Amino acid sequence: MKQFMDKEFLLSTPTASRLFHEYADTCPVLDYHCHINPREIAEDKQFSNITEVWLGGDHYKWRQMRSNGIDEYYITGDASPREKFQKWAETLEKAIGNPLYHWSHLELQRYFGYTGILNRDTAEEVWNLCNQKLQDPSMSVRNIIKMSNVTLICTTDDPIDTLEWHKMIKEDSSFDVAVLPAWRPDKAMNIEKADFTEYLAKLATASGTQIKDFASLKEALRNRMDFFHNNGCLVSDHALEFVYYSPADESEIEAILKKRLTGNTVTREEELKFKTAFMLFAGREYHRLGWAMQLHFGCKRDNNSLSFRKLGPDTGYDCINNYAPSALAADYLNALICTDQLPKTILYSLNPNDNAYIDAILGCFQDSCAIGKMQHGSAWWFNDHKQGMTDQMISLANLGLLSNFIGMLTDSRSFLSYTRHEYFRRILCDLIGGWVENGEYPEDYQALGEIVKGISYNNAVRYFGFDLENTQES
Repeated sequence: MKQFMDKEFLLSTPTASRLFHEYADTCPVLDYHCHINPREIAEDKQFSNITEVWLGGDHYKWRQMRSNGIDEYYITGDASPREKFQKWAETLEKAIGNPLYHWSHLELQRYFGYTGILNRDTAEEVWNLCNQKLQDPSMSVRNIIKMSNVTLICTTDDPIDTLEWHKMIKEDSSFDVAVLPAWRPDKAMNIEKADFTEYLAKLATASGTQIKDFASLKEALRNRMDFFHNNGCLVSDHALEFVYYSPADESEIEAILKKRLTGNTVTREEELKFKTAFMLFAGREYHRLGWAMQLHFGCKRDNNSLSFRKLGPDTGYDCINNYAPSALAADYLNALICTDQLPKTILYSLNPNDNAYIDAILGCFQDSCAIGKMQHGSAWWFNDHKQGMTDQMISLANLGLLSNFIGMLTDSRSFLSYTRHEYFRRILCDLIGGWVENGEYPEDYQALGEIVKGISYNNAVRYFGFDLENTQES
């Protein structure tokens, strides 16, 4: 029997072990999509306790605690940090087969040196150990990032953001990890939302552009894109129900936006036409700027109306939406490539059933503009577990070129989540190692090492075009 989460964790063959320890584990971490707060990096935040780090804003854990019948008082309510941590420990011991079990113990091992098991009986011991460690200056946010061998982070930022914290980080020569903004313009696109016109007023102020029609909206967005670009942005990100494609002529789009700006609601058909026009404009601008376009889709958000009204968004009430028509995605990408304005694009679906259709679509739009120009994004959210990651990579290998994959990201709000890169790399090496052991690929460690190090780090550096002058390829 293998030991619990020892150095050979998830590595089932000698080849897998060699690939991980000699190649994957030596690579730095490039986290090109996350939701951490750049202010906390700029101010080099020191956390008060492990509950603040683990349970503050982590809806993954909140969902599991609810599944264990824990009262909301101990999840997002007014219970003390120690009480919340106890309830999480009592939940974690039941989380067999769940990635949170592995992630939590990886974080305890890597950041706190704790190799035991967290459960209801050890909660006090772990609470005291972690909190004592967190008081040490070596566990400030910046030092956690450095300890994790991170070279670059892309945050997620609204077009109206001043990017003041990014500027502060860049100007601070004592911290050499790049922290770049990523453009997330969902609020400017979601014409159906009640606060849409209120948001456009803020966008108008930020851009110095009066927004009175679609043409001026595009001008305002273009202004802010250039501002982001001048502050190091090379990546955009969109949260979509599905990839929209319901084209309409410009006069119809102008009429739809005018209708909304005058206080009227739009129909579902009008909403989809506007969003299509918005995304076509956005894609063309990203091509102009040389940005990569990330499209996250397949999520049905804010379910459980009773709890949503109490707690708001991003609190654990989202689910997989089983509706992402492949024909629309292909038509959208085709509309961009017809004028040679298709940017580098990364497609992520929350529905694992979409793996094959994504990989089939990508092959239609690859070209020599970039190696792996069209990417199947890492297994996302409800899929970033062992089975989900394995299935995503097998599909990509079957229908495309796994070797050009840009690999893992945290998609997290926690500074301890960098161990998810290790978790992914172990799964990657076990998958490839199994193919080698089964005689499906030669035992050529020069080729295998290049593939593993590429997926772990080097491919992403090349793909996004990040300037990491102080970081050599691994």
